[in-house]
Amino acid sequence: MSLSQPAELPRTFAVLWGARDALGLSQLFVEDGELLSLTGGAAQGRAAIAELMAGEFAGAFQRARLVTGRTRLRPIGSAVTVLMQRFVLSGLVDEAGQDAGRIGAVLCATLERLGPEDWQIVTAQFVVES
Repeated sequence: MSLSQPAELPRTFAVLWGARDALGLSQLFVEDGELLSLTGGAAQGRAAIAELMAGEFAGAFQRARLVTGRTRLRPIGSAVTVLMQRFVLSGLVDEAGQDAGRIGAVLCATLERLGPEDWQIVTAQFVVES
């Protein structure tokens, strides 16, 4: 899966997250893309990203929802863009299966243009906002 423009990433990411679509999320990345997740898990490559996200969706994020906040895009030439997206993450589950409240989170992604309307994530960090 690719994006026709970087500005599509926040909504697409949130929709796939809400669907618990680990494979779909992994397809937003180039084949050898890298992800650092909210839990501190790191993965390189689509298969590893899908596996990491599937594990997280089965655990703390099994009921989690994302609400998009402020977006910032910074083009670096015509073929690379850095995106910083703020989210509010709610529905977290603690070790006892209880609601753990909500947190602020930031997705910082570097996207590369692979074709005229073909953008994919090269590397992304999805971290808790302090």
